[in-house]
Amino acid sequence: MTLALFSGSIDKLTAAGIILSGAAADDMDVDVFVLLQAARAFRKDIAYDTDKLSMAENPHLKAEFMESLEKLNVQPWTTFLKEARELTNVKIHICGLAGKIWGGDKLEDFIDTADDICGISEYITAAQEADVHLFI
Repeated sequence: MTLALFSGSIDKLTAAGIILSGAAADDMDVDVFVLLQAARAFRKDIAYDTDKLSMAENPHLKAEFMESLEKLNVQPWTTFLKEARELTNVKIHICGLAGKIWGGDKLEDFIDTADDICGISEYITAAQEADVHLFI
């Protein structure tokens, strides 16, 4: 599976984490490509601070969404990623240009689950070869 994360909004990152968790439970190999706004969300200084993450399409619903996640004891999106990596072969690739746009020049600028910084051609090749390709 290839999962392209374009959005850095908390609702879409949570959805991606849930999808990734399901793919891991099904023992799928997954390549996650972190593109544009998602690269901002993957920065260490932003990823763990939900106040710094947007809810792009319905910003007025963010508080309600966050309250529901807490009430339902839904883990943070970063935990879904970490746990999926423990179950199956998950690689997380940060787009080099996207990272630079948001001030991330090196791998150490991003959360610990990120494996590398790559170019867009790697994403395109992976998407062409994947049995399942999702763009979020």
